[in-house]
Amino acid sequence: MIYLFFTLLCIITAGLTIKLYLLQKGMKEIDSCLADVLSKDTNGQIILSSRSRHICRLASRLNSQLEQLRKKQLKYNSGDKELKEAVTNISHDLRTPLTAINGYLELLEGEIHFLKTFYAPKAEADSSEICIHIQEMQLCLDVLRNRTGHMRQLTDELFRYSLAMSVPEGVPQSISLNRALEECILSLYDALLKKGIVPVISMPSISVVRTLDPAALSRILQNILSNALKYSDGDLEICLTEEGIITCANSAPHLNPLLTEQLFDRYYTVETVTAPDSEHSTGLGLSIARLLTERLGGTISAVCKQQNPSPPNYNTKNRLEITLRFPAL
Repeated sequence: MIYLFFTLLCIITAGLTIKLYLLQKGMKEIDSCLADVLSKDTNGQIILSSRSRHICRLASRLNSQLEQLRKKQLKYNSGDKELKEAVTNISHDLRTPLTAINGYLELLEGEIHFLKTFYAPKAEADSSEICIHIQEMQLCLDVLRNRTGHMRQLTDELFRYSLAMSVPEGVPQSISLNRALEECILSLYDALLKKGIVPVISMPSISVVRTLDPAALSRILQNILSNALKYSDGDLEICLTEEGIITCANSAPHLNPLLTEQLFDRYYTVETVTAPDSEHSTGLGLSIARLLTERLGGTISAVCKQQNPSPPNYNTKNRLEITLRFPAL
């Protein structure tokens, strides 16, 4: 009796062991097939060698979910492509009326100059009404030109952003980050000096080489340094390490840690909070920099640090640090 019970127990144990092995084998097959299907842009499905009805039912449900996921992905890609094309076309079409508006503004400026030259001197002796009228016209013209310039800038940035999203990556090349950073600084050096900014530059003696798209890298560096040019309070520190980490730091009196988290959002600018009517930036520069950086396999981040108060005002100064990392492959 005991022998029979022991034999039965061994048979049950062996059956459960085989069942467990088959379940584990089926789960491994599902895991392997699912990873393979998700890594490829194909219509593949999970195919199993297991005949377990539970495993087959799970695979069938996963295949059904994968099919729905592909349909949603195709729909998203189609809509995303149409949106990018629409943004590109709209930003391109806006340039024609903006050019015409600028032409009419130049004509108005010529008329105002004519009035100032021929009528204003005569009007000063008789009445100041014409002078006041000319001043009002000049004020309106300045506002229109300022608004038109801002709209042109926004249109150009929008066009560049749409191109950055839709244009495929360029051919990666071996690039010296030292040289790329030096060329970018030189291209903006005159603009920095005009604002009284003398950058403090720190680079390693050895060349830091990375395999990147040169055009995309140049655009990233240009956008980061242009951001510092706009918002710096008179200082700029640029540092490149041997690990391929580029840090751009400058004082930012209107910035705080909460606002820093939104710097890479599209159309977000510091002026959005501090001065809603300001027209100095479109808010797309750092957003484009993040998009291109992630496309190149790098990372970009920003932090706001508070410096200790210093004389004579003893005011706490905020300092923005933007860090760009391109790890070695």
